[in-house]
Amino acid sequence: MTGRHVLSKFGQEIAETVAQIKSNGKRAPHLAAILVGNDGPSQNYVAMKARDCDEVGFNSTVIRMKETISEEKLLDKIAELNADDDIDGFIVQLPLPTHMDENKVILAIDPKKDMDGFCPENVGK
Repeated sequence: MTGRHVLSKFGQEIAETVAQIKSNGKRAPHLAAILVGNDGPSQNYVAMKARDCDEVGFNSTVIRMKETISEEKLLDKIAELNADDDIDGFIVQLPLPTHMDENKVILAIDPKKDMDGFCPENVGK
């Protein structure tokens, strides 16, 4: 089942739930995406995810990083998002530049915030 299929089937229900949450004085869910580099399909995918969030009333943030950023700086940003209570979940858009270890990056994501479900604890759930 694709994200677009889920949104078309459950989008209205999700939007109503988010509206109820907000009417009770709580904040809407907030999702983030880290995009490293200028890969066209990745940019399109992340833009689509931000649009999907908007459709159901979620807040979303796209964090753009240069392709030349060090793996260490990316891991620092992941640690920052893991610790940020205002961010409910996030993705690191793949593929990453060749100088980065995608597995190491995925393992740095807190499984509770892993929106792609790539962390070992989430695979198969």
